Amino acid sequence: MKRDVFTLLAAIFLGTSTTAMAVDWMQFRGPGGSARSDTKGIPDKWSETENIVFKTKLPGMGTSSPITVGDAIYLTCYSGYGESGTAPGEQKDLLRHLVCLERKTGAIRWTKDIKPELPESAYKPGNDAQHGYASSTPVSDGKHIYAFFGKSGVFCFDLKGEQVWSAKVGTGTTGWGSATSPVLYKDLVIVNAAVESGAMMALKKSDGKEAWKFAGTGSAWGSPMLVEAPGGKTEVVLSLAGKTGKIVGLDPESGKKLWSCEGNNDGYVVTSVVSNDGIVYAIGGRANRSVAIKAGGSGEVMPVWVTRLDSRVNSPVYHEGHLYWLNEQRAQVSCLEAATGKEVYTERITGIGRAYASPVYADGKIYFVSDTGSTFVVAAKPKYELLATNKLGDTSRTNASPVIDDGRLLIRTDKHLYCVGKK
Repeated sequence: MKRDVFTLLAAIFLGTSTTAMAVDWMQFRGPGGSARSDTKGIPDKWSETENIVFKTKLPGMGTSSPITVGDAIYLTCYSGYGESGTAPGEQKDLLRHLVCLERKTGAIRWTKDIKPELPESAYKPGNDAQHGYASSTPVSDGKHIYAFFGKSGVFCFDLKGEQVWSAKVGTGTTGWGSATSPVLYKDLVIVNAAVESGAMMALKKSDGKEAWKFAGTGSAWGSPMLVEAPGGKTEVVLSLAGKTGKIVGLDPESGKKLWSCEGNNDGYVVTSVVSNDGIVYAIGGRANRSVAIKAGGSGEVMPVWVTRLDSRVNSPVYHEGHLYWLNEQRAQVSCLEAATGKEVYTERITGIGRAYASPVYADGKIYFVSDTGSTFVVAAKPKYELLATNKLGDTSRTNASPVIDDGRLLIRTDKHLYCVGKK
């Protein structure tokens, strides 16, 4: 299926609307979770003072990505606890926030405060310092915002910030934090609550009541993704963790397992899958194993191919028959043939630090954001070409995946939301 058709279908079942402004980016990695956009005109180069449309100071920290709905931007933050490695404060002061901003100017419209369920994962320098307490990207159907806050639960708000319902999905915590992002399918909110209850769950959009539960997700920090299988049937796919870690495809209406395939065989899996033309691509873990699987199968299925190239944290992006990703530990960009898994190139980028954010594609370019506020722009072609290295003045934690917004790029740091574009 051509990419424009895929994007249209993804928009239909997500309830995505187009506005006079732009196509909405209403979930983690945009329409269909593909991390791709048809927009053009994003600058190759920018700095703290060049090609910045707006820079908005945020009311709290966080590593979740923003989403765009109509004329607004929504994102989540936290404050009061875990804002400093030397003086984290007291958990009783922790607050989470849902923030609404003007899409055109970045001005803050309103902030909704959410008191957490305590005790939370204790802040300590290291893992929690890399992630914090607002790491899950919200999702919208154009009428409501659904935000996941770990053991505090899933919250449904209207577009004005009024809470409609909340639902608990488990009580577990871990020093690694909780970061999976929910997706929508028809009248369901699907969330991977691996940390909280060791399960993937579907809640009814109307009232938050549980529709189904799939147990046994283990230490899986990836977000579930909707995949169109051959024949047009939709599946929800997730990489699981463990020594016998599987990649599973479920019926999104019932939660019934349709198929499974040997996955990355590691103690944890962070990355989310991507798909194209009914093929699922899964990378991640410490086992140096990435696989491609044909969706639509039943029972135990065999992979299309297996390769030892991988990334532990950030997810890949697909473009014109190739997969691209950045290994955050080795600071290496890899390009693979999607049909065969054959390595096209692997190149090191200097000065990157860590890169937990997942890349996005637009206008022949792939944007990789590092945790120090740098963005590396690489040509989306099977020959390595680093087009630009762009540094923001804000060097606070930058682990949120960027967002494409009609010729602009939204980059979220702990302190600010930047809009990169031509004024």
